Parts: sequence; C-alpha cells; structure tokens
Amino acid sequence: MGFPEMKAVLLAAGEGVRLLPLTATRPKHLIKVGGKPILEHCLDALKANGITEAIVITHYMGEAIQAYFGNGEGFGLKLKYAEQEEVKGTGNAAKFAQPYIDGDFLLVYGDLLFSPEAIKKVLEIYHSDQMEAVMAVVPVESPESYGIVEFDEKRHIKRIIEKPKRDYAPTNLANAGVYILKKNIFRTLGKLGKSSRGEEELIDAITMLAEEGKTIMPAEISKGDWFDIGRPWDLLEANVWALKRLQHRILGDIEEGAHLTGPVYVAETARIRSGAYIEGPAFIDEAADVGPNCYIRPYTSIGKKARVGNACEVKNSVIMDGTHVGHLSYVGDSILGEKCNLGAGTITANLRLDDGHIKMTIKDVVSDTGRRKLGVVFGDNVKTGVGALLMPGVKVGNGSWVGPGLMLERDLPANSVAVVKQTFSKLNK
Repeated sequence: MGFPEMKAVLLAAGEGVRLLPLTATRPKHLIKVGGKPILEHCLDALKANGITEAIVITHYMGEAIQAYFGNGEGFGLKLKYAEQEEVKGTGNAAKFAQPYIDGDFLLVYGDLLFSPEAIKKVLEIYHSDQMEAVMAVVPVESPESYGIVEFDEKRHIKRIIEKPKRDYAPTNLANAGVYILKKNIFRTLGKLGKSSRGEEELIDAITMLAEEGKTIMPAEISKGDWFDIGRPWDLLEANVWALKRLQHRILGDIEEGAHLTGPVYVAETARIRSGAYIEGPAFIDEAADVGPNCYIRPYTSIGKKARVGNACEVKNSVIMDGTHVGHLSYVGDSILGEKCNLGAGTITANLRLDDGHIKMTIKDVVSDTGRRKLGVVFGDNVKTGVGALLMPGVKVGNGSWVGPGLMLERDLPANSVAVVKQTFSKLNK
C-alpha cells in the first residue's frame, strides 16, 4: 500500500553525545552501518512505501546532512530542510516542519532503524477520518529505558510514561518513534511546556490529544523490524541488522585465490587480493583494498578507500572510510572512525580475562554494556604504533596517537598522545 501524497518529517537535529567520539565529527544520523548512513536507511524505508517527499529537521552539523543528501534527487526523493534553532526536544523540533505541511503526515525519528514493513504497518492502521494519530509501538525487554505506552479500555493510547520503573511499567510496549499526525498537531505543540528533562516532548503532545478524548491508535511493529541506536555498542548490532537486509552482490576485482562464502557485497571498484577469506554477511565499499592473506569474519563493514592488510583478522566490526588496518593486526567487535591508521601488530582485545560483561564510559558514567565481547571505539584520524594493544571497551578520541608497544587500559581524549616511558641505566661491570 503506497501513500505517495503523504509527506514525511524526519527529526535529525540531535547531537548524539552518547556516541562520542564518533559524533564529534559527524551527526549521529550520518554514521554508516551496512554501508549507509542511519538516515539513509530511514529514507529507503519511506521510499519503499511510496513516500518520496520529506522535510528533514536539522541542527547539529545540519550542513553535513544537507551536503550528503542534497535535494534528494540522487536518492529518488524530494527533500527540504528546516533548522531547529535550538535543541529543545522532539516536540519543539516538529514545529519547524509546519510551513511545509498541508495535510496528514508521517513523522519519524531519523536516528532509528526501521524496516519498510514497520512503515507499512503504521500506514495500514491509518484511517484519516477515524483517528487523530497513529503511533508505532514495539515490545522491549527493558521498559525502564523507553517511553512506555498505557492503553485505555478500548486499547487506544491513553498516555506515554517516560522511562518508568520496571515494576510500574503498564506494558512492555515502547514508543517506536514513528507517527502519522494531522496538521492540527501544530496547535497542540504550541501549548507544550517543558518536561522533567527540560524539553518540549512530542509524546506529551500525544498524551494531551488523548486527554482531550481524541483517538490515538497504536500500530504494533515487530521487534525485528526496528532498532534503537543509543550507545556505541548499539552500532555493532545495527550493523548486523543492516547487513542481514543488504542485497549482496560481487561487482569488484576478486583475484584468483580469494575465497568468499555466504552473502558478501563487494563494490565495483573494490579489490579483494589473493588469499583473502571473507565470510558473509559482509560489506566491502568502493575502492576498498582487502588482503592478501587476511580473514574477514561475519558482520563486518569496510568503508570506502579502506585497507585491510596482510595477515589481518577483522570480526564483527565497522571500519569507516579511508582507514588502514596494518598487517598482522586484529580488530574484533570494534568501530574505527575515518582515516585511522593501525600500525603493524595492533590488537584490539574484545574479551575480559574473567569472561564478564565489558564496561564502557558514557557521559562520564561507567556503563555495563551487557556484552561479553566488545573491542574499541576510535574517533577519526587515530593512529596506533606497532604492537599497540587496546583493552576491551576503550574509546580513543579524534586525532589521538597510541604509541608503539603500549597497552591502553582507559579512554584517551581527543588530540592526545599515549606512549611508553622508557628509562635507561648503565650496567655495573
């Protein structure tokens, strides 16, 4: 079912602080998983349902989003942009779409992944004369981390409770960040005050409509058709999510003696050298150079002009554009930003000796990732010397250097240098 007459609004204004250092040089919405920016995956899902005209609300590094997508012509879309003057919440951001909207519209959070099937389900629930809004909901395992919906006796949405304690959550169904709204939502948005987080929240506007007796219909989507990206390690799962849905094709130069097994996408100008062994799902982008004699394990994305050298192993990782992984190196369960350079023999450890959950510092708070295996997160332009060893869960800021032979056990801020201090003394003879 297509709705070509319906416009979409994509909220893409936020900074994504929890994803630092990756978001120091790009908005969250342009981080690539499965070879495409998060926002492009969103637009693809809309286009698959016949929606080709969208307004993108930007703020943080909005010029980078406009530079990438332009007017949308190259993506089969018509795109316009509006800038949120100050980041004051989703309700405030939505207001800036009003001059472009002339009827019912679809609104989505542009930092989520959702399949075309999820959008289709929301559109199927929509009947313009019988309801005020449709809101996608999705089952979650940790209600305390989401906005949770409460229903009335007719199973219409009564209100949304932001991050309730687990014992007080009325359901396990969370706001999935996909809505169909009528144009008069802008009147309600104009009445919004600040939430407990000091922001104007779109979910508060939905609750206000329900309190006025308006019908807010839920559209329950499958957990497999939706993915929330909040923390750096979520990007690894998002990459898995995207690669499972990728159309796999081998277009590049595959030398004799290279072995590809399973679903692998190799771009037209990529080169796979002899002795490389690649297990899909995997994505190798334009002008990437892989091998010889290296091992690319499942759920790995290798960006444009990236290089993975001789005798390297890469597993379940995202290697961004222009990054070089030097020979004899291991990269596991890691995210490497753009234009990094790993010296020979660099090792990213991804497993604790006690086999426990790996921790990572997010916004100055040490967080349990819940993951048994997790490597490192590099910003852009990071360099490591030969034999560098990085322990699980370490983050390295943009432009920093990790010296040769150093074992890095804690986060390294941007534009820093960590080296082994050498001392010398004379032998007593």
